[in-house]
Amino acid sequence: MSDRLDGEKSEKVAWSAPRWLRGPRPSSVPGLVGTAGVVVGLLNLVAGLFPRFRHSRVHAVAEVLPGAVSPLAASASLVVGILLLLLAHGLKRRKRRAWVAAVALLPVGIAAQLVYRHSVVGAVLSLVLLAFLLRHRKEFAALPDPRSRWKALANLVVLGGVSFGLGLVIVSSHPHKTIGSPSFGERVEHVLWGLFGFEGPVSYTGGVDYTVGYSLGALGLLTVATTAYLAFRPEHPVARLTDEDERRLRELLDRHGARDSLGYFALRRDKSAVFSPTGKAAVCYRVISGVMLASGDPIGDVEAWPGAIERFMEEARAHSWTPAVTGCSETGGQVWTRETGMDALELGDEAIVDVADFTLSGRAMRNVRQMVKRIERNGYTTRVRRVRDLDPEELDRIQRAANAWRDTDTERGFSMALGRIDAGADGDAVIATAHQAPAEGDEPGPFGDLKAMQHFVPWGRDGISLELMRRDRAADPGMNELLIVAALQAAPELDIARVSLNFAVFRSSLERGEKLGAGPVLRVWRGTLIFLSRWYQIESLYKFNDKFQPRWEPRFVVFRNSRDIPRIGLATLQAEGYLELPRVLRRRKAASRPCAHVDEAVEAAAGSLEKVA
Repeated sequence: MSDRLDGEKSEKVAWSAPRWLRGPRPSSVPGLVGTAGVVVGLLNLVAGLFPRFRHSRVHAVAEVLPGAVSPLAASASLVVGILLLLLAHGLKRRKRRAWVAAVALLPVGIAAQLVYRHSVVGAVLSLVLLAFLLRHRKEFAALPDPRSRWKALANLVVLGGVSFGLGLVIVSSHPHKTIGSPSFGERVEHVLWGLFGFEGPVSYTGGVDYTVGYSLGALGLLTVATTAYLAFRPEHPVARLTDEDERRLRELLDRHGARDSLGYFALRRDKSAVFSPTGKAAVCYRVISGVMLASGDPIGDVEAWPGAIERFMEEARAHSWTPAVTGCSETGGQVWTRETGMDALELGDEAIVDVADFTLSGRAMRNVRQMVKRIERNGYTTRVRRVRDLDPEELDRIQRAANAWRDTDTERGFSMALGRIDAGADGDAVIATAHQAPAEGDEPGPFGDLKAMQHFVPWGRDGISLELMRRDRAADPGMNELLIVAALQAAPELDIARVSLNFAVFRSSLERGEKLGAGPVLRVWRGTLIFLSRWYQIESLYKFNDKFQPRWEPRFVVFRNSRDIPRIGLATLQAEGYLELPRVLRRRKAASRPCAHVDEAVEAAAGSLEKVA
């Protein structure tokens, strides 16, 4: 070849096969195999429910995929179909155990094709699929999810119901073999007895219909076996915040806690922590519905954030969890997106009031000023103190009042909630209380003269973040405004310079959407947010915070790809307490034990590193 005109030497370019000849990308293999498992599972179910379908050409193709061991037995087809449907989800999530199960089933399928159908083509195709899975075995490395009793119970209820429904279809799909016309109740009774391996009241010509009997027995055995497996499989403990993790986090917060107003909420007991190799930074998270959800910025030195983020992503990959971050600052979002390649979306704004600039004078504060004056004329007084300065009896009364005034069964909050009032662990926190002496002749309430309370957690050495607002429903309106003003006015005496108030979701959209000249898309979006405010405090929180003339700091959500947003949204609603699972499905709290696989990997790479909660 001749040289190029610009003087650079030309280079031979190696021929590369077209994309369609090179096969699927390794990263897409789990999804393809999982989808194939769903299709084949449904085909096996249809073949088991409708025996004639087993002889069709379509089902012959299904036999070469994981688990289709024999089309000759309807019971085996039913069991294999259900197992494939269960297995497909694990394959899509790259679970190692699902891959092992698929690889174990394929040789059985090959043997069945050679022995029962004498199908060399089917056996060869199954062997090719087995080789395909073995070749891409590295794509199936995710560790199993933690064992929990609710999964076993849910499997018993759901799979038991499915087995009963399928059994009813099987019994009803053989009317030409039954003696007489059994009633619906007799068929139901026959199915229930059949799931336990006994004959029911339905009689068949020739004595016993083995297809029905084997199918019902297999469904019952499958339900019991899978439930027992989920209940007694080796447990991989759920990571929780250990005492050692909390001690290390407090040390990081003492040095770097002033940077992020949400940093102190990392000390929630239901969060877990991963530390950077140097121990100078940490990411705190919680796993909900397969989403590894971090909140706020990483704790610690900004220069050590990449190490903690890398450990976070390693943990997510190890378990095939969906990584996500909610409520991080602009700086945090930039580091997360740079280090992980994820995307960021503005979630809302945090209201921050600088104590030195706060005043009740002026036209902008007229409504707040008038409300506070009116409440004070009604005999209300306020007290603002550090939690450590309260005597135990009063602190207990405040805690009991906060629990009684809660309007939900569970404590709400995740990213900006601590979930406790503890003088020993959180003595630097601040409590503002409102009191009103009972009128002459009236008996005091169950909590004395206490009418409202607010709890603020530390934000570095000179700031506090609002964590909890509760009030007696019988008290006058405006208790929250009264206590925030009281906290801001008492802040200089407590050496507090900054107060972080509530987080307003989509605040900028609400603000821009009501301005003159806003476009139709923005107006429609604002209208949607106002509609949703009927159930979620979106507009009301924005309006409430805006009364105090704060400065707004944007907060972001970081996600891997756009199709994860609905799943992350549901996980966030669960974490914040706005979406509750039925009690029977809630995860049992696990003991505080470290994840062993993370420790082993870190020790092998860097020596004596910290444990991971």
